[in-house]
Amino acid sequence: MLEAATSFQRHFGAVPTQMARAPGRVELLGNHTDYNQGLVMALAVDKYVFMAGAPRSDDKVELVSTAFPRPARFRLDAIKKDETAPWANYLKGLLLQLRERGLALRGFNATIHSTIPLGAGLSSSAALLVATALLVRKLFPYSLAPDGHASAMPRLETGEIPALGAAERMAFAKMCQAAENRFVGVNCGLLDHISSLFGQANQVILIDCQNLGVEWTPLAADLAVVVCHSGVRHALVGGEYNDRRANCEAAAATLDAPALRAVALDALAAGRAKLTPHQHKCALHVVGEIDRVQRGATMLRGGDLAGFGRLLFESHASSRENFHNSCPELDILVDLARQQPACLGARLTGGGFGGATLNLVRRGAAEDFRTRIAEGYQQATGRALESWICQVVNGAA
Repeated sequence: MLEAATSFQRHFGAVPTQMARAPGRVELLGNHTDYNQGLVMALAVDKYVFMAGAPRSDDKVELVSTAFPRPARFRLDAIKKDETAPWANYLKGLLLQLRERGLALRGFNATIHSTIPLGAGLSSSAALLVATALLVRKLFPYSLAPDGHASAMPRLETGEIPALGAAERMAFAKMCQAAENRFVGVNCGLLDHISSLFGQANQVILIDCQNLGVEWTPLAADLAVVVCHSGVRHALVGGEYNDRRANCEAAAATLDAPALRAVALDALAAGRAKLTPHQHKCALHVVGEIDRVQRGATMLRGGDLAGFGRLLFESHASSRENFHNSCPELDILVDLARQQPACLGARLTGGGFGGATLNLVRRGAAEDFRTRIAEGYQQATGRALESWICQVVNGAA
């Protein structure tokens, strides 16, 4: 928080009146299942987007990011995409959603500081959207109804605003998703936004994307979550993500299913001739992932950590061979992890096409694991490796 507040004071010459933060997430298992109404497991981790802000008396918005040199300035009645400052498009999309949902906004100044590595697949975009929604809620208190309608909300006698309940957190997740889909142009699911809002310390989030049910189960205390950044930056605004979603939806429609969640592995095999090869492989990955999440939840609850780790390796193999959202660097990282006895499982995490791997490692060996993987990655690719031992944390506040 301190960096965001300091940046605000330096740029605007005043103290911010409100602060917000939202964590990134690590997708534990369930790759590209969310927009297929499937099942997914995620963790909110201790990499954050922090925002500091203060209201203005006009309808202008000025945004400053510690990661980019130029501020973004616009009027609320003239919001347009600006590809020279793509980071600001996420905030613009969120503000448009609030206006479309009936909220009268005034202008504000805000600064952004992120500790989520850009392009690593830890969902800095969703964290930015969630942090923006919460900062605006603190600046101009509003509530979201289950249908998404926004309305002004009075502060409590203490000057605070009511905490978000579960139903409203889900409404916030849907609003953030809509901003990313409709304005930014990434046809993503709800996984990232739900994870940032519903995280609980030391708990795995279990999300049913068909009925939007959210449950939690403990992450074993002797496991460490190690994230290894390939150094290949992914950019989901590109066409690969949207292509995979379109092929998943086409496969479901061809098989007369509302979504791939409704397709079993044997039904997919029976209908293979109806699908193009690309559609079949996309569907095989997603249907297989949903099955892996179902089995994985049982394993986690039963303490079968070795079995759960094997599912992570299987998931990565499917990403590489079926969904084609891996890359050579991610494959090298997973192969190196497989050689380490302390590693139970590893896979790419997030959208793929670059980014990072998730590794479940025995906690006492986590630092040694990082050292050995970095050495192997340097030898194999010539790249220095960034990695982090992530703490599993509570959701946005």
